Amino acid sequence: MVFRHSLGQARPLARGKRRALAWLAVTAAAAALVFAHPIPARAAEPVASYPSKVIRIIVPNPPGGASDVLARLLGKKLTEKWGQSVVVENKAGANGSIGANFVAKSDADGYTLLLMDSGSLTISPSIMKLNYSPTEDLTPISIVAYSPHILVVSNKLPVHNLQELIAYAKANKGKLNYGETAGSITHLAGVLLAQKEGIDWNYIGYKGGSQVLTDLTGGQIDVTMNSFLATYPLVKGGAIRLIAVASPQRYAPIPDTPAIAERVPDFVTGSWQALLAPAGTPPGVVEKIHAAITEITAQADTKQRFVELGSEPVHKTPAEIATWLREETARWGKVVKDGDIKVF
Repeated sequence: MVFRHSLGQARPLARGKRRALAWLAVTAAAAALVFAHPIPARAAEPVASYPSKVIRIIVPNPPGGASDVLARLLGKKLTEKWGQSVVVENKAGANGSIGANFVAKSDADGYTLLLMDSGSLTISPSIMKLNYSPTEDLTPISIVAYSPHILVVSNKLPVHNLQELIAYAKANKGKLNYGETAGSITHLAGVLLAQKEGIDWNYIGYKGGSQVLTDLTGGQIDVTMNSFLATYPLVKGGAIRLIAVASPQRYAPIPDTPAIAERVPDFVTGSWQALLAPAGTPPGVVEKIHAAITEITAQADTKQRFVELGSEPVHKTPAEIATWLREETARWGKVVKDGDIKVF
């Protein structure tokens, strides 16, 4: 006989309530079996059906920059190719680490991607504390495009080529001012050149590259390295003087300009725009996105847009990119260590 307590007195339960409790007991037993043997997680989406919902491309920089422009170009092309919306979201801050960390912690299903300058990925581990590992928590998909840095000087400086700049910097030790954005790839590019050539110049920090160029034009600073896209129009307009380009060899849009690598072997810097996904994203999905990006960047209108942006497509497999990112991280880590650079 089942009893319940009410006001201190024991009374038999009605038949209907006995049946209800019996049913609850059966339900509880079934639930116990479920928890003892959990239902397997939903199987990953078949690659053939990917994508079946909206894809987000996270850009860890403000709107208008190279990563943002390229992300929107690719998003439009992918939407046309797959018939599924691809949207771009800007999550700027901390040298790109806020947006990168967001993607690293997202579901590894191919629906949250990251497009950013790989310089931030390869430099940040050496100059700041991160909540994620760029090489362990992110999976590379494609290097979308490369745009080299160009080495430029104020018109007030009496130099016209790299040899003259280096000789002048050595003759005026500690007097030249190199403009940079602290902790950026352009900052470390200047440090690397100084290390290779034994130059001692002052580093003048700015919040962004546009401010550097403004002061270079005005003669408040003497030299910098910056992106081709943002800087070359000032060269064409005669506001500043072009000295060299930091591409592996001479750059097609400026074929008469020597590459720094002609004097300093393997000196290559610039903006490498990388597309990545959270670690653990199914390999089939990674390959599908990689193939789509390769196809899009080979299209004539995309190539033309890249030319307008001062960029060129780069073709590396995801495995090659993973190796390259590790090598770049080690390379810039050595520059930071040798220069005893502390930014954050």
